[in-house]
Amino acid sequence: MEITAKANQFIGKLYGFFSNRVVYHTAFWVALVLFYTFLTGTKHGFWFTFSNEIINVFFYAVAVYFNLFYLIPNFLTEKKFIRYCALFMLTVLVVTPLKIFVMYFVLSGHPEMQESLVKNQALYFMLTFLMMGLSTIFKIITEWIRHEREKQELEKQNMQSELRFLKSQINPHFLFNTLNNLYALTLKKSDKAPEIVIKLSEMMRYMLYECNERRVPLSKEVNYIKNYLDLERLRQGKNVDIAFTVNGNVHEQKIAPLMFIPFLENSFKHGLSNNINRGFVNIELDVADNEIHLFIENSKPDALPNQMHKRSGGIGLVNVRRRLNLLYPNNYQLDIRDQPDKYAVNLKLDITK
Repeated sequence: MEITAKANQFIGKLYGFFSNRVVYHTAFWVALVLFYTFLTGTKHGFWFTFSNEIINVFFYAVAVYFNLFYLIPNFLTEKKFIRYCALFMLTVLVVTPLKIFVMYFVLSGHPEMQESLVKNQALYFMLTFLMMGLSTIFKIITEWIRHEREKQELEKQNMQSELRFLKSQINPHFLFNTLNNLYALTLKKSDKAPEIVIKLSEMMRYMLYECNERRVPLSKEVNYIKNYLDLERLRQGKNVDIAFTVNGNVHEQKIAPLMFIPFLENSFKHGLSNNINRGFVNIELDVADNEIHLFIENSKPDALPNQMHKRSGGIGLVNVRRRLNLLYPNNYQLDIRDQPDKYAVNLKLDITK
């Protein structure tokens, strides 16, 4: 383990070194000098050719960095395209003759090389133009990549912030409801109060320590739902039939935490009241390797049918829709049916991603 850690640390430092701008720019120009040196040939000696190519590449570098640090930021980025093109060509027309003049002077002892230099002036103009053009393309591509990376990072941060905000609205909402129930039972000195405390402690442990991940094991989410329903059975008494069925094999599947709770809260909060002599909440969870189907159906009171579920369960369901759009974009189906005597939710999740 220690050797692996040291190896990873070394690789990290090596990557950091070579990703430094000064390092990889220097490496590029040195490689270009060596390439021109061996391309030109070393019949006059390696160091003679090498020193001449340093001068040659130096003027390329002047043109390229003038383009990168002055022309592109001040003209191309500012959408002054015509002015940029004019100054681009002017740079080529200034740098190339200057390079030819310097190299002609350096090669004063080699008239045949001076003659070749003058004869191939057009090639030098073309190569300077090509080097500057490639630097422009390189700058455009790297800026686009950087922009996309920053955009993705910003979207990721926004998504994480919004998910934390949405989850913070769901968790306290359920907690306050449960504490109110516990308070009511305590006032009645009910023997059910200790059982609620145990169930609540298990749920709080799950919410506080295990729900901070983007995905949690489905088995833990199912256990959380069972505890939640047990608390509701204690609170609702015998006037409400609560059924929870799990079909399929719950094993290694992962799901976003607390995704189903707002639907359950909605069923009990808005679907049951004192106006119902015999209410019901039926929950069915169909589990496959790549898909989860949640079906919830609950009774509704006869009174005020038009106002029941008027806000689709209030803030809980509004937030869960937003969470679905963030966590399962184009990978879920949500169908909510509001009927005169009952309310039903169908949610299908593709959990392959």
